[in-house]
Amino acid sequence: MSLIARVRKILFRPVTEWRSIAAEKGTMRSVLVRFVLPMALIPVVCSFVGYGFVGADGLLFRVSGLYWGTAMAIDSLITSLSVYLLGTWLVDRMAPAFGGDRDLGRSAQLVAYAYTPAWLAGIFYLLPMVQQLVVLGLYGVYLFYLGIPVLKRMPDNQRIAFTISSAIVLIIIRFVVGLLIVNIVYAISGNPYLPFTFLAPGDN
Repeated sequence: MSLIARVRKILFRPVTEWRSIAAEKGTMRSVLVRFVLPMALIPVVCSFVGYGFVGADGLLFRVSGLYWGTAMAIDSLITSLSVYLLGTWLVDRMAPAFGGDRDLGRSAQLVAYAYTPAWLAGIFYLLPMVQQLVVLGLYGVYLFYLGIPVLKRMPDNQRIAFTISSAIVLIIIRFVVGLLIVNIVYAISGNPYLPFTFLAPGDN
């Protein structure tokens, strides 16, 4: 199945598509190569263009230029891969506590395909001033919920708890990894304000 077809179906026909996914034999590596990397490039490219060339005004500074575009693109790629790799492992480890199966390949499918809206929402980074619209990616939480009984064979009375717990884990991974990247960038630059282009009085 083509990437575009998979994206369209998981978004608009999720119940049917999860069954199709369950009929496939996926591994962490195969899902990473065929789906995760191509989808992760959406926020990577959009972040580079949005922050590198369009820019956004802050209270005291303007975030723009190739430095910021490159930094944001790298941050996006690393966080996407971390959420997928660490998230898959943790979700798989958590499943038995909620009555579900442990199967790394199935967990990889569940995390990756449920994360589809988040990667698509990365297109809003093209215009940093509307980047708040990336919250539309939260539709992935619902997709995750729908995929649980198909891929993890979990009791219905545990699906909500497992969905919430998994969502919290993925959010924590994204936050912690993002924080580490920021600290690494600051340590390398030697000046936390180096990426900022300050606005002169009266500039807009």
